Amino acid sequence: MVVQSDGAAWRKHHESLEQLRSLSTQGLHDRPGSSGAPPGNSSRRFRDYGVAASPSVRDFYRVHHQRQTLDFVLCKKRQYATLDRRRLGIWESMVYLNQLVDTSDPDINLPQIQHLLQTAEAIRRDGHPRWFILTGLIHDLGKILCLFGEPQWAVVGDTYPVGCAFSDKIVFHEFLKANEDWGDERYRTRLGIYTEGCGLDHVHLTWGHDEYLYQVTKAFLPEPALFIIRYHSFQSLHREGAYEYLLSDRDKELLEYLHLFASYDLYTKSPDRVEVDEVRPYYEELIAEYFPPIVKW
Repeated sequence: MVVQSDGAAWRKHHESLEQLRSLSTQGLHDRPGSSGAPPGNSSRRFRDYGVAASPSVRDFYRVHHQRQTLDFVLCKKRQYATLDRRRLGIWESMVYLNQLVDTSDPDINLPQIQHLLQTAEAIRRDGHPRWFILTGLIHDLGKILCLFGEPQWAVVGDTYPVGCAFSDKIVFHEFLKANEDWGDERYRTRLGIYTEGCGLDHVHLTWGHDEYLYQVTKAFLPEPALFIIRYHSFQSLHREGAYEYLLSDRDKELLEYLHLFASYDLYTKSPDRVEVDEVRPYYEELIAEYFPPIVKW
């Protein structure tokens, strides 16, 4: 199992950013006619939340936006800080998660393990470092919260800050008017309870699988991997540029990793399934480099 030294690990993985950029340019981002999409997906529209969005997706965000208040987020952070729900290995948790279908996703309806493997396999094909491949493999494992009894609106969907004004870049922004924080004077300003450049470590985002998996994995992975895991659903930031005034200088550096990861997360979704048994030995070996056999959830 890899043991990370914070300073050395950061230097090593910071140096790999140029390598990641180069490989992504040669691979996913530069395939003929793709504009970032892999073959077979170039004509597809992803994250379509307009009039074509399904009623189930709209209903999901209607409930999500109403109930994700600052008080709710703080309560959930306290509730799950103990990591005492289950003890599972990483591959075992992937199999366990396979029962879930994400109702917030407008793009595809496949078992969760397929999305994880599709993401990881695309990153692997493009020759990226092993830690980046592993991040693709596990990035959605926090959705296991649904199998602990949490409703999907408390687990999946886009994340965004609470405790300050809601950006109009958030999907289904109109539903946020039903959130009790909308009319709270403490949270209605641009900064709300935060300060300019305070850093995302000091910002509370809506509760869900990103933050939960970050808490589960933070002792095992390098900083760029953890940033990707923690903020990959923060779409209004890394797709739309909202809330950049909350970022620290370190966040701005790490955001480049998230931008590179985002295309793999989105554009690798495909009805073509990965043969799980064929790739399992490779990924079990990769998991063992970073994680113990059993992890606290």
